[in-house]
Amino acid sequence: MKKLLILLAVALMALPMAAKKKQVKQQTDREYWCEQAYKMAQPVLENMAKGELQKNMKVEVSPNWDGRNKKVAYMETFGRLMAGLSPWLTLPDDDTAEGRQRKQLREWALAAYKHAVDPESPDYLAWRGHGQALVDAAYVAESFIRAYDALWMPLDDVTKKRYLEEFQQLRRVEPPYTNWFLFSSTIESFLAKAFGLKEYDDYRVMTTIRKVEEWYVGDGWYADGPVFAFDYYTSYVFHAMYLETLQNMIDAKANTRLEYKKYYDRELKRAQKFSIILERFISPEGTFPVIGRSTPYRMAAMQPLALMAWYQKLPKDITNGQVRAALTKVMHRMYDQQNNYNDAGFLTIGFCGSQPGTADWYTNNGSLYMTSLSLMPLGLPADHDFWTCPAEPWTQVKAWGGQPFPKDHRWADDIVTKDKW
Repeated sequence: MKKLLILLAVALMALPMAAKKKQVKQQTDREYWCEQAYKMAQPVLENMAKGELQKNMKVEVSPNWDGRNKKVAYMETFGRLMAGLSPWLTLPDDDTAEGRQRKQLREWALAAYKHAVDPESPDYLAWRGHGQALVDAAYVAESFIRAYDALWMPLDDVTKKRYLEEFQQLRRVEPPYTNWFLFSSTIESFLAKAFGLKEYDDYRVMTTIRKVEEWYVGDGWYADGPVFAFDYYTSYVFHAMYLETLQNMIDAKANTRLEYKKYYDRELKRAQKFSIILERFISPEGTFPVIGRSTPYRMAAMQPLALMAWYQKLPKDITNGQVRAALTKVMHRMYDQQNNYNDAGFLTIGFCGSQPGTADWYTNNGSLYMTSLSLMPLGLPADHDFWTCPAEPWTQVKAWGGQPFPKDHRWADDIVTKDKW
């Protein structure tokens, strides 16, 4: 009897503990996204804010590395990370746990931007002496475009002048006849917006626009040069940098032969169509096709979908609830089940975990910070419908679950442009 009473007393004592466990708040989708963003950014920005990224980053390169200077890895890490992280850092400060982390990252980032162009800093980036700098300078410029007031305007005049010089000296790089044209146009159009029309090279912008239009093959897809390649460069580069180039020219009030607003409106529709395709690529299990070059860029394949969500321009065929649910499912599938970081806290080469064999000859683990491009919806405030609406089944869940779903169809351009003179 005594033993029974003791067991009963222990059980009663355990009840409050069980109740407390039940009261533990379940992590929201936004909290999970913020957790992933901070985990990715903190080792990079905390080190670089102190001028110690190049000292402390554990660099990994492709097994068939082409022998270029490995210092390109630091510029790739910083530029690509900031291109995806910058929308989040535009939100105002608040006293939430997220707000405190966001403020800290922004402060680190502003310090890191100064180190990046200070020739006396240990973290001065490899802007000169090789062609790869054009690529990652474009992602640095893109981060300024996406967070102009939060990350560009607060920089001091000396730092801004240094960026002007570094961006302009990259005209020495002759871009290959591929998506690289957009790296030039992104930089030059940013210069037009930030420094005025006297500081940019109009020809590099105009030529890019004309070539990109020639390379459009329909239904949201671009050929990467004269020949179509079935890969994700339409995601990694084309839609975002083309939209941003055109918007910069509109903002700069450039008066050239081109009707920038019409070009922008047409490209926006193409990006929306491609967003529909990407959403349909996501399986019920949260996977998507692993195709083409540069697969270790991971979730950068979803950049146009994330961009349309951040722009609040998703096409009517897909909703905030299904896009958030689909992207969150992919994140859980990619980041929870495999370790994507090395023992120093930096991304490791692979698609889902450590898979060095997926690397191309130009891949280092700095290249992989392109995956941050999927995080752009964090630039929408926590009370936005994207975060507060109920999760909904995305297209493949509906299709394979016997539910009604929208029939897909071809999207044709319906905006015609012509030279103004």
